[in-house]
Parts: sequence; structure tokens; C-alpha cells
Amino acid sequence: MTLTMASGRAYEQLTQELDVGLFPAGTRLPGERELAGRLGVSRVTLRAALSALEGEGRLVRSAQRGWFVPANVLGEPPSTLQSFTEMARSRGLRPTAHVMRQEVRTASLDEAERLHIAPASSVIQIDRLRGMDGTPVCFDVVVVPEQRAPELVDAPLEDASLYETLRERCGATIYRSAYSVTASTADATLAKLLKTTIGAAILVGEEVGYTAEGVPVLIGVNKYRGDAYRFQADLFRRA
Repeated sequence: MTLTMASGRAYEQLTQELDVGLFPAGTRLPGERELAGRLGVSRVTLRAALSALEGEGRLVRSAQRGWFVPANVLGEPPSTLQSFTEMARSRGLRPTAHVMRQEVRTASLDEAERLHIAPASSVIQIDRLRGMDGTPVCFDVVVVPEQRAPELVDAPLEDASLYETLRERCGATIYRSAYSVTASTADATLAKLLKTTIGAAILVGEEVGYTAEGVPVLIGVNKYRGDAYRFQADLFRRA
């Protein structure tokens, strides 16, 4: 797109503001009237600059809601097992985790079966709100057999990687994850936690994590904002 001198100046100013983080990922820009007034250009000139940034992937447009900075989308590389912390760090983002529950309780029959432990065994449930650069993107519930990782009962997990904690404090490395993803919508409680709207799309990931010896170490349910997570997989046809 060829820009006029005025739209070029608006483009440069907006580019600089995006580069310094004046408009963080996932946020909406001020209205066109306000932006045009601040930049001292007409709305036609402003739209040319905004469209140029849209073409570069720096902005996205919603006909009803205006202009947005694309959200950072989290997702594992195909066929690669990564923790939430590893995924965030690989993109230059700061992973965060707020512990909402960390306690020992009795396993349900389904949990005992999936974890290969005796019925009514003790498990550790850990509920955490996960985020990137302070923006909440996932509500995470993990259940671990106490007998396989007793150190987790009082391990510091605020802003910590559970996979790293299991490996370094408990000697349990997650080698494989049986993972499934389903679509759902946010209820009032989840919408408030993830700072989205009631009924917004979410992706629910359910996993069982195993050691290299095939011992199940954890089961988890991860509820991601639908606009912040992408699941990828390599699929092969049987010979």
C-alpha cells in the first residue's frame, strides 16, 4: 500500500507506539475519531495508516468493535511436549502463575483409575491461574498422587513451573502427555478469572502425564481463552 506523506507520518507514529507497548497485545485501540484528533490527521488518512499496519499483522480490525492489537497466541510446536512456562519463555514472554488451591484430598474413583493408584488414596490438587506478561490466559487444575510427589504438598508454585518442580524436587520427569482438546464456553466464574466475557470461547485441554517408564504422574484440566491458545499436532497415516 502506498501512503501519502500525512498517512506515512501517522503510520510511523502508530508503529512507534506499538513498539514501545503503548497498546499491549490483545487490547483495543482508541476510537478512530480520538486517534485522528491526537495524531492531527483526517479519519481517511488515519484509516490508510491503520490498514497498512493491518497488512503487516500488527493490527486486526473488527467491523463492530474497532481496531485491536493481536493477542499473543500460545501453542506447542507440533509433536513437542512443552510446559506452559516453556511455551511462554520460547516466545520471549514472562510466565506467571497464581496459586488458588494447593491441598491434599482423597482421590475420586476416576482419578485413582487414571493414575493407577488404590481407591481413596491421597492426591494433591493444585489450582492455578496462568498468565503471560501479567495477562491471564489459562485456569489450570492438576492432580498428583501424593505418594509419587510428596514434596508438592508445600512446594512454592507461585510463578513457578510445575514440570520443573516435579523434576527438580520430586525426581519425576514428564516424558509423555496423553492430551485431548475440546471446545467450550466460559461461565461467570471462569470469565472473571480470565478477564473475558460470559459465553466467550474457551479451549479445554485434558491430559495425563507419564514418566518414561509409563507411570502416570499427573492428570490435569487446562481451560484456555479461545483467543490465546492454539493446539498443533502432526498427523500420520498408517502404512
